[in-house]
Amino acid sequence: MLRFLRIRNLAVIEAVEVEFEPGFNVLTGETGAGKSILVEAVGLLLGARASSDLVRTGEAQAAIEAIFEDADGRELIVRREITSQGRSRSFISGALATAAALRDLSARLVELHGQHEHQALLDPLTHLPLLDEYAGLGELSAKTVDVWTRVRTLREQLERSRMDAREKAARLDLIAFQLGEIEKASAKPGEDEELAATRQVLASAERIQRLCEESYAALYESDGAALSGLSGVWKRVSELAAIDPQFAPYADARDGIKSQLEDLAFFLRHYADGIDASPGRLQHVEDRLALLDRLKRKYGPSLQEVIDKGHALARERELLTGAGERAGDLVKELEGADAAYLEVARGLSRKRRSAAIGFARELEALVAELAMARTRFEVRFNEGELPEEAWSERGVDQAELFVSPNPGEDLRPLARIVSGGELSRVMLALKTLALRTPGVVTGTASHPVSSKTLIFDEVDAGIGGRVADVVGSRLRALGDRFQVLCITHLPQIAARGTTQFRIEKAVRGNRTLTSVERLDGAGRVDEVARMIGGASVTEPVRASARELLESGARKPKAQAGRRKASG
Repeated sequence: MLRFLRIRNLAVIEAVEVEFEPGFNVLTGETGAGKSILVEAVGLLLGARASSDLVRTGEAQAAIEAIFEDADGRELIVRREITSQGRSRSFISGALATAAALRDLSARLVELHGQHEHQALLDPLTHLPLLDEYAGLGELSAKTVDVWTRVRTLREQLERSRMDAREKAARLDLIAFQLGEIEKASAKPGEDEELAATRQVLASAERIQRLCEESYAALYESDGAALSGLSGVWKRVSELAAIDPQFAPYADARDGIKSQLEDLAFFLRHYADGIDASPGRLQHVEDRLALLDRLKRKYGPSLQEVIDKGHALARERELLTGAGERAGDLVKELEGADAAYLEVARGLSRKRRSAAIGFARELEALVAELAMARTRFEVRFNEGELPEEAWSERGVDQAELFVSPNPGEDLRPLARIVSGGELSRVMLALKTLALRTPGVVTGTASHPVSSKTLIFDEVDAGIGGRVADVVGSRLRALGDRFQVLCITHLPQIAARGTTQFRIEKAVRGNRTLTSVERLDGAGRVDEVARMIGGASVTEPVRASARELLESGARKPKAQAGRRKASG
């Protein structure tokens, strides 16, 4: 769950701090005010690619920091820094972190749904993963990918083993050159990110040493040092605690605070001493980074892909140098791998086809709540097993979601039927279906069932009126089980929020500034009234806004009925 977000010098944001709440958080404001930048900031925190263009004009660095609360109630502090040169470094709870670590954190804590994500539904290749997620087939699907990778690798090796002598010699020469470059570098996973972080420290070594010395002196050595002065504070707090027990917790915390400050002083004193800021050390880091960058341009784009490429080239060299002896063995290995693949893929296919009917029925029930009451769905598979040349990591199935949004119409491919607004609602229904927790009906806005945060950037695209109200109702229901953050332009959805923030953009001193304000009761009325009436906010419009907010605060009837039925 995202508890706190701080942004500095990112695009039009100079400085913003937001404390989010459990439940359904809505973010509103005029188009272009910077709402989507908040979503982009969270994406950067969780491993998205950084660019120097994101740093505010005239600033050396942008910084994003957030406090997350995991399922066990523990806090995780995540920070990402991006320089105007495009370099970045990340920290998780104070420790340097790689992009892979951030992406792993993202998978556990946040699901981010951008403005155009629902367009992915137009690609039939995305439909099987949705069915697998619904049916809980992730493990079997992953196993299918593993056995397919083995089949594909053996096929490639067998093909290469059948090269003629001239092709083989040319290929071995190329492998020797490429492998020589990669092996000579002896790169380690994550080394480039560590070196980039080290370079930033070395480049700022003089400033770091000065700040450490000044901070240590302020804590420990100077006249009026903080640690010395605190002894007098604690003496007075102890006397206050003897008079009023309300001061007792602060007095009891004395030793812990003192210990933390002493640890900080010790760390400050020794940190600067450990920096080898010699020109030679910095040059070595720069040269090493330049070498790794060259390898990434040739064999990457990531360092891990360079390392994987080296392993693949070594295996290919081994194969080609003993190709005649290996060809027969490869044929046998491939036959065994084909059989293993078919066994796993056919098992996955049976489970998919068995789950498809329930998937379609539940999807119909969910879109019915989103004002698509008589819509029909069907998952259509290939009639027979795919031929060998069509096998893939998805198995021996091809499937596509067919839909009929109106009674009397034939089922047709989803991509050819639905409008933009309908597609947004289908995406929301699919996401609701995938996020359902077996055996759990709901939590409360103050205590959601899950610590996961769902972020929706303008899920209301292409809808309005009554449909907007039911979409808001669905998002509010999701907020009872997850923390939901939603950017919206529709008052019907904003009124369903349990917490609302207004994002505004202003020009001060020839600079554009974006601010975020948490709205109270009167502020929410004014903001929803603006969303209803635009520039002309009259008292009747405010009355409509108050009525909409009062209606939005009530539990959706569909949800209440489903909980009663479940109970």
